[in-house]
Amino acid sequence: MKMLPLTARVFLAGVSAVLVSLPAGVMAQELKIGYVNSERVLREAAPAKAAQSRLEGEFSKREKDLTEQGTRLKAAAERLEKEAPTLSESERSRRQRELVEQDRDMQRRRREFQEDLTQRKNEELAAVVERANRVIKQIFEQEKYDVILQEAIFAGPRVDITEKVIKALNAAPPAPR
Repeated sequence: MKMLPLTARVFLAGVSAVLVSLPAGVMAQELKIGYVNSERVLREAAPAKAAQSRLEGEFSKREKDLTEQGTRLKAAAERLEKEAPTLSESERSRRQRELVEQDRDMQRRRREFQEDLTQRKNEELAAVVERANRVIKQIFEQEKYDVILQEAIFAGPRVDITEKVIKALNAAPPAPR
């Protein structure tokens, strides 16, 4: 048998002394640990799906309008390119300026749309996360967990309580709006 270095033997002796000195009840008592996959909760829970539906309903018309404006702008640019050889210099310059102005307007509207959408997504997400955290705290207290983690590199199915959280969220009455 290979002999351990002195520092390793001293460390193991110290750990052994600590373990031996612990009362039997402390060693026998097992920690109750839970893990919640937050991404899955935000993807599968009914409140998260409802939030996504609200966002789609709220922003679909604006998105459609922007897409149509982009299509019209592209068609006008293609028409100008096709007709450019037959247009006078002043007419060609005027139409080019109009296209540039329309493109700027569309880019501004698209930027505003993205900002509004991001803000609303954050609001909806915060509401779902708040509800999920209340449910997780309730499970923590009712089932006497010592710790519930939401971030882990690996978690086995024995400690994964994600499904329990999703079911509790789905069963809970919707939060007042």
